Amino acid sequence: MTETPHWLTPAEQQAWRSFIRMQERLTGRLSRELLADSGLSAADYAVLVSLTDAPGGRRRMLDLARSLEWEKSRMSHHIARMARRDLVRREECAEDGRGAWVVVTPGGREAIAAAAPLHVEAVRRLVIDPLTPAELAMLAQISDRITERLDEDAP
Repeated sequence: MTETPHWLTPAEQQAWRSFIRMQERLTGRLSRELLADSGLSAADYAVLVSLTDAPGGRRRMLDLARSLEWEKSRMSHHIARMARRDLVRREECAEDGRGAWVVVTPGGREAIAAAAPLHVEAVRRLVIDPLTPAELAMLAQISDRITERLDEDAP
């Protein structure tokens, strides 16, 4: 890189640091509360939400990894740990001998059903309730715009 970086202005840097500080603290707090309330890690919860939202409670391993922005090895190891706890099972993909399905088990459905009400209350308490309706709409708009940029800029 030979060009001079386009450094952040003080206002941009303050906004960026505020966002990072909020994101890290919020993620940490929600993760700790989720684990204490349900025994599920934030990663477990993310996998179970993705699977229970999918038709038949199943997704291709690679698609699941991509949707969560995880490396294939992380996904494989995490699914193995969840399978040992009977939250998911791995099935070979008949159409593609190299691929695999991840399927939510009845135990996984029970776990997410028990965790979701407590988790949504924490989200409501920490994020939704402190914001006005206009601020909430702006948060959604900003989040959608950044997500669109990430989708456009995907490798």
